Amino acid sequence: MNITEAIQTRRSIKIFKDNEPVSKEIVEQLLQAAIMAPNHHHTEPWKFFVLQGDGRLPLSRVLGEWAKTRVDDPASEAGQKRIKKLSAKPLIAPTAIVVALSPEAGNDKAIYIEDVSAVSAAVQNILLAAHGLGLGAIWKSGPAYYAEPVKKYFELSEEEEILGVIFVGEPDMKKIPEAKRIPFEEKTVWITEDDK
Repeated sequence: MNITEAIQTRRSIKIFKDNEPVSKEIVEQLLQAAIMAPNHHHTEPWKFFVLQGDGRLPLSRVLGEWAKTRVDDPASEAGQKRIKKLSAKPLIAPTAIVVALSPEAGNDKAIYIEDVSAVSAAVQNILLAAHGLGLGAIWKSGPAYYAEPVKKYFELSEEEEILGVIFVGEPDMKKIPEAKRIPFEEKTVWITEDDK
């Protein structure tokens, strides 16, 4: 599959088969694709944590404990349901790649927005590489992953932060969703002449 086809046909896969984790060799291919992302001044501002099998359970417990602080009554049926839902987040696929922004300490050329953009480009490389290998993948983010206990679990410094988690595995969706995008023409301005 060529790169244009990969971009046009890649979709976020939300349901995975509950089977063996993606092989170490395949994960390494995905990470190699990630680190080839463009990054200004070659700051390489990324860090990855690969969670597989039972290695996903500690994060599940951390999220469960954090969830108890996010519900009104943790002992209630509704509270227990919410805690269970949040603690199950790391378990949706057999392989999870936690992606962190890890700026180079003391690098005066590093600019926050550029580093975030570089890590996002690395994530897109992983998603496209996974798709090219016939795997399903989805990038998930949100308050649960940004929570301080999660940052502490991964021993991130004050300057580091998690930007999301990529879940990878064999797709188990009955129907792959169609792409719904506003046509680029509606969001593009062409400037072809000097206005003076």
